[in-house]
Amino acid sequence: MEIRYKDMSLFYNLFIGYALVLLFGTFPATAIDVFTPAEVMVENGTTGVLQCTFKSREVISSGASVSWTFLAEGSSSSPVTIFHYSAGKAYPSVTSQFKERVEWIGDLNKKDASIKLTKMQFSDNGTYACDVKNPPDIEVMPARTQLRVVMKEALPQTNTVVIVGAVIGAIIGLILITVVTYLIIKRQESNHDYEGCTSTESVSSQATRLGKKAESSSEGSRCSSPSAPVQGPVIYAQLDHSGSKNPNSFHKMEPVVYADIRKN
Repeated sequence: MEIRYKDMSLFYNLFIGYALVLLFGTFPATAIDVFTPAEVMVENGTTGVLQCTFKSREVISSGASVSWTFLAEGSSSSPVTIFHYSAGKAYPSVTSQFKERVEWIGDLNKKDASIKLTKMQFSDNGTYACDVKNPPDIEVMPARTQLRVVMKEALPQTNTVVIVGAVIGAIIGLILITVVTYLIIKRQESNHDYEGCTSTESVSSQATRLGKKAESSSEGSRCSSPSAPVQGPVIYAQLDHSGSKNPNSFHKMEPVVYADIRKN
């Protein structure tokens, strides 16, 4: 009987343990995941935004709350609460350092628990922690972000500045390319020579000595090259070397160039 009792007790313990494993495996413990940037840099004297988002497995309830704490850089004391939000109301810090400087800009329905700090100063350097609770999701590991207040010259360029600069540079480059292309085309047009064909003219020699008009005949033609000057029409005249006024007399006439019109 004693042995049987021990066997039943062992079986009972194994059954309870297996049931608990199934229970917690099917219904895991509720928790909230909170996210913040690892580091934030803010210009001295300006407004800084401390971003905080979260994920909850439960619908956002009226009991959801947000708390922000601050630990000064190099401090060994405990963090101090600088902001609290619950039941739709904001409770900013009343301490001298953050009084009237903390504002709520989040929206719990959008899972946003961000705040902003106005008139940033070097004494605000330190670690800020965001803690969100949404019952029954209450197990949460606060997310921390390191805030650094610096001078304007120490701020890194944002992605927006880089993108805008790249767009402006591309537009200027396109304009320059267009202007250079236009100037090259205009220059080529101005240097374009007239291309045509000229003919070599000759006058009849022995057969036209009886007072007939000299007729020119084409011996050949050739096309001018773009680099050579273009020759205009050549006007010929016949010179009378006989000195005789008798139209029936034979006299020597030779064709000479009277004018040579050239195009510059």
